[in-house]
Amino acid sequence: MVRKLTWLVVVVAAVGLAGCKEKVQEGEGKQAAVSTGEKVEFVMHVMSQCPFGVQVENGIAPVVKKLGDSLDLRIEFIGDEPTPGNFTAMHGESEVKGNILHLCTIKHEPVKYMDLILCMNKNMREIPNNFDACATETQIDAGKVKACAEGEEGKTLLSESYKRSKAKGASGSPTMFLAGEKYQGGRQEIDFMRAICGKFTTKPEACKDIPEPKKIPVIVLSDKRCAKCMPERILGQLKGMFPGLEPKEVDYMTDEGKALYAKVADKGAKYLPAFLFDPVVAEDPGYQQVARYMNDVAEYKLLQLGSKFDPTAEICDNKIDDNGDGLIDCDDPTCKDQLVCRTAIEKNLKVFVMSQCPFGVRAENAMIEVLEAFKDDGITFQIHFIADEQPDGSFKALHGQPEVDENIRQLCAMELYPKKYQWFEYIKCRNNDIRSNEWQGCATQAKMDVAKMEKCATGEQGRKLHAEDIKLAKALGIGASPTWLANNKFQFSGVAAEAIKKNFCAYNQGLKGCEATLSGAAAPGPSGGCGSN
Repeated sequence: MVRKLTWLVVVVAAVGLAGCKEKVQEGEGKQAAVSTGEKVEFVMHVMSQCPFGVQVENGIAPVVKKLGDSLDLRIEFIGDEPTPGNFTAMHGESEVKGNILHLCTIKHEPVKYMDLILCMNKNMREIPNNFDACATETQIDAGKVKACAEGEEGKTLLSESYKRSKAKGASGSPTMFLAGEKYQGGRQEIDFMRAICGKFTTKPEACKDIPEPKKIPVIVLSDKRCAKCMPERILGQLKGMFPGLEPKEVDYMTDEGKALYAKVADKGAKYLPAFLFDPVVAEDPGYQQVARYMNDVAEYKLLQLGSKFDPTAEICDNKIDDNGDGLIDCDDPTCKDQLVCRTAIEKNLKVFVMSQCPFGVRAENAMIEVLEAFKDDGITFQIHFIADEQPDGSFKALHGQPEVDENIRQLCAMELYPKKYQWFEYIKCRNNDIRSNEWQGCATQAKMDVAKMEKCATGEQGRKLHAEDIKLAKALGIGASPTWLANNKFQFSGVAAEAIKKNFCAYNQGLKGCEATLSGAAAPGPSGGCGSN
């Protein structure tokens, strides 16, 4: 199965670093780069156990050495502080500790902190337990750093770092900012060097021999009738990845577009927009970032983006018979699952999640408070799952087979124990340790028959429930956990109780629950999510 590049579709949040004072200095025993006196600021907001955050830290390290004091590198961390002094991170408590150790090292070992981070990055899953060995290897003062990390100073550093990340909208790791502008370029050393050097008025010596980028032709086949395609957004990110990109935009409704579509549609490019690269792209350093998302189509390399627009199908809201079957918009049966054609159901709220997605778990937990607020309003709440069914009847989920198994158990709970949200009692319990295989205790706590749950979850009943349930997210084009659906047709995002309430009430005004003030921010956007592959 060809993988789809979902992370590229998301617009990376711009980040800044108000108030941070730390600067990179040259390490002992290293040849210091000659500074011109001019500095370029590069800010990266990361998570210490995120593989993509680790990737950019490793990529920027040799640039730090080459540019020396000419580069003002700032590293910040992403997470939450629900109550003062209590911290969370996407990858758990170990990541919180890793974040603090890195911040304390940056402050107290400004000469060698990058060496320490690189050492710990070699086995990021062992963070923070590999700190002592790496402290010895890099010859930093472990005692001083630990005193910071285990005391109030470390908490203060992390709190301030989290606040700076949050203030700039950095929820994805990495989120990077170069000289005050959002950075969406490549993540290899040459990519960073080329981008940073381009910001100098007087270039340092290290910037003078950077090779010109390879010219890379790409055809962007799209359709102006598709309001959501927005190929220019993706194209902007690709230009950052491939500085030598030479795009040619072709519209499907032209003769050229239809001829090109006929050539590639049945070979893997049925949905638009389609980015058709010249094979020379494989020779560019940036290709390593997207190689696993490339598929050979005719004489091109097609970038798999999870595109959804079929130019030969009925467009369900333009009052035109697009596919020539005599039926217009919602009268065409192919439009029945489109949001615009769905029947509104008042006081109905659905959430689409992956059972082991930390953001989906947070959204479900927020519903405890939401349901309490609306307990007298007669609202209905449903959970649906995001996964794929394979040709052999098996399932694929972003977090692996354990997630598939838990999806099915939760569906069995909904099927067997639908009254008074008894099934939700099981889910609330499981969310305390969603990765644990010990689910039976939660079934017992929710007053469920463990044997009956086991029979459903491991048998044909559970498989059929899962196969049928995931069709809805697929039909609606929902791939991000969590995604909400109010009244069966209005989509929104969010993980905080107040944000969920506010969005739900926008379509259900006058309910008693809408008068309540719930926890968390009311902003409509998500503070993170898991994307399907």
